Amino acid sequence: METEAKEEEQASEEAQADKKVADADVSEEKAVEETEEISEEETAEETVEAEEEEAKPSKRKKKEEDEDIVEERVYTIPLARALVRPPKKRAPRAMQIIRAFITKHMKLEMRVAVEEEKGELPKLAISNDVNERVWSRGIEKPPRKIRVRAAKDKEGNVTLYLAEGE
Repeated sequence: METEAKEEEQASEEAQADKKVADADVSEEKAVEETEEISEEETAEETVEAEEEEAKPSKRKKKEEDEDIVEERVYTIPLARALVRPPKKRAPRAMQIIRAFITKHMKLEMRVAVEEEKGELPKLAISNDVNERVWSRGIEKPPRKIRVRAAKDKEGNVTLYLAEGE
């Protein structure tokens, strides 16, 4: 059985090699025309993309200016306690630890009187980069610690980012 499988593999490899040789015989004129068409399309796409990229950063800058960051801190959050949990619950536990740590250290819990005045509770937003870092090695092996940058805006909302250089 093994010899038959090997013979079939060799036959299929030979057939693929023959197809490659046949494809290589395409005339040079057609190849030149195709490359010219492709290069024209690429330059048109690049100019459109360049125009879009120029417009996007200005919007991002405006959003960052609107946030008016009041307070910004860098924390190293220990996640070793997540390893106490069963293997299939470690990464979710690490995310819970991060939320609890930031809630405590950035003082997101407000008193009842302050809540009634403002109407809305401040929110904690965790960026996708932080989430991906915790889940990067799967559910069973979250990192032992993670460095994050917490930014509090004027409304009291906190956004969590990965620290610079990570």
